[in-house]
Amino acid sequence: MTDVLAAIRAACARVAADASHVRIDHDRVRQWADEYVPEADDGADAADPGRVRHGDDEATAAFVIALDSINFGSGYFPYIRKRPGMSGYFTIATSLRDYVDATGPLTAARLRRITPADCSQIFGQELDGGLMEELMVHFATGLVDLGTAVDADHGGTFTGLVTSAGGSASRLVGTLDRIGYFHDVATYRGSEVPIYKRAQIAAHDLAGAFGGEGLGRFDDLDRLTMFADNLVPHVLRVDGVLEFSPDLLARIEAVEDITSGSEPEVEIRACGLHAVELLVAELRARGHDLTAGRLDAILWTRGGRPEYKAVPRHRTRCVYY
Repeated sequence: MTDVLAAIRAACARVAADASHVRIDHDRVRQWADEYVPEADDGADAADPGRVRHGDDEATAAFVIALDSINFGSGYFPYIRKRPGMSGYFTIATSLRDYVDATGPLTAARLRRITPADCSQIFGQELDGGLMEELMVHFATGLVDLGTAVDADHGGTFTGLVTSAGGSASRLVGTLDRIGYFHDVATYRGSEVPIYKRAQIAAHDLAGAFGGEGLGRFDDLDRLTMFADNLVPHVLRVDGVLEFSPDLLARIEAVEDITSGSEPEVEIRACGLHAVELLVAELRARGHDLTAGRLDAILWTRGGRPEYKAVPRHRTRCVYY
């Protein structure tokens, strides 16, 4: 069986070695590790609706995996109607939680019937014929595809989907990869680059929701990579670990969509992921007990600080992050 987590790391290392739009500053990697002071993620997991229980095991697994099936839209978030004081992600996650609280647990049958109009009501966005309608169509597609797969392949239960992974995060990623929008694999100069941001974070979220026990126990959870999106690479760029070409920087500052699957976009995510691997190795050599997933959470939280928010980050309208 293919070790999908090893494949992600190897592919991203190859991209980093060949990249022409994004560069890792290896001297800065070592300096960053020297300067690192242990920091928390400010309790982000505890505040996240996707990382807490929602009723019994089946209801909790259904909620967590359904939320991760639509845990994308960062390229749309500047335009969505956000809840007061909430980011785009927390607006979506909280809206789904409120919908479930009001109508009952999610089931595969319910998800198979979801429409863009339903998503418009659930998430509080207009079907405007533009970007918001496009996002609601994507959300409906992701949820319908998930419900269809759970019915067809896992006896109609989300607990069946999770237990089919046999306590392996890597196998869970492989299972989710067969479901529509979870297939987060780019092609870069003729070679496949698997990244699987949302499939990996599903294992992380299940571990959080179930406290690392039962459906949340994955014996290889510590092998998850960074969850490659547009925020953590941005933090690494502001911190000087990543360097972007002048042309790419100009496009980002002009708020130009960096097309999903284009060379610059693949390089941003892959180089970010590989840079986190290098940072983890340097930090461990200095006595810090960190995994890539833990460092991802720290960097993601750091990205909410004013000095990071003041600098434009790349926007990509896609179904992967």
